[in-house]
Amino acid sequence: MSLILGIESSCDDTAAAVVRMGGSSEVLSNVVYGQNALHADFGGVVPEIAARAHAEKLDVAVAAALAEAQVALNECDAIAVTAGPGLIGGVMAGVMCAKGLSVASGIPLVGVNHLAGHALTPVLTDGLIFPYLMLLVSGGHCQFLIAHSPTKFTRLGGTIDDAPGEAFDKVARLLGLPQPGGPSVEACAKGGEARIPLPRPLMDRADCNMSFSGLKTAVLRARDHAMAAAGGLKRQDQADLCASFQASVVDVLVGKSKRAIDAYLAHAPERPALAVAGGVAANGPIRADLKALCAERGLKFTAPPLALCTDNAAMIAHAGGLLFAGGQRDGLDLAARPRWPLDQTQAPLIGSGKKGAKA
Repeated sequence: MSLILGIESSCDDTAAAVVRMGGSSEVLSNVVYGQNALHADFGGVVPEIAARAHAEKLDVAVAAALAEAQVALNECDAIAVTAGPGLIGGVMAGVMCAKGLSVASGIPLVGVNHLAGHALTPVLTDGLIFPYLMLLVSGGHCQFLIAHSPTKFTRLGGTIDDAPGEAFDKVARLLGLPQPGGPSVEACAKGGEARIPLPRPLMDRADCNMSFSGLKTAVLRARDHAMAAAGGLKRQDQADLCASFQASVVDVLVGKSKRAIDAYLAHAPERPALAVAGGVAANGPIRADLKALCAERGLKFTAPPLALCTDNAAMIAHAGGLLFAGGQRDGLDLAARPRWPLDQTQAPLIGSGKKGAKA
């Protein structure tokens, strides 16, 4: 048994958690301070504002997590921290906080890939055994991975441009809905009909890669057409656009999941399973259709509780605990990384341009 303190600050959630690792790991605390109010007027996350907010809240979050878990810092066996990928200012704030705690306490430091935190969450919540298929779908990432172990992942495909969560946010802004866009679009879609023809990008390709940028542009054009016809955006048109957009995303994710499942089953897993994690995994229609697909193909379907789908430190503590048990220890030279692919044997999904390789 070991106690792991986790720290997460890769985007706009400042989080700390304590997880007890063992035969059946247990989340003792999971504290998250969101920043929605700070970014609301800007229509999205402003990196500089996020970084300052992390710097102000990290020590508060750590203290709250330790108190909620009824654990003293010196009782922890390791400090796990997100070292990337993410907004570099926020990642740096978390890494520096963890380094300071490690130096002051003498507790070992473990750097964790944020994507691995999401990808390993089903081991924590559902006890999945390796290898399992993971659909990691969030605001910044979307990819199919075969999780072979806590340190080995094979990427089968992913988005070549916008991630689905990013597309949900942008569509919400186009339609005048509040941020974050995922919950807003899903709620609005409940009153709509998926009657507007929108593309299903890359579905004519036999691989597992996806694209959502063109879909976002198609929504923009459909919105402009509806506004020109009605002299403004009517509430029903808004709902129908949301329903149509969401249906397109679901169709793409399910269609590409079928191809990923075929590739995964070729590995003859002992207990085949598909797990979905990341913020977009909280979307009800996406969950429902993926669950139906798994029932049809004979796979176990699992998705973490909603609180563990979005960014949180419990997943970082758990992933760090697995790495710690495997012997990983990091020093004060641990670097914050804006880009950090889980499968580093493959070419980046996005070329190394001004923003670098995405995943």
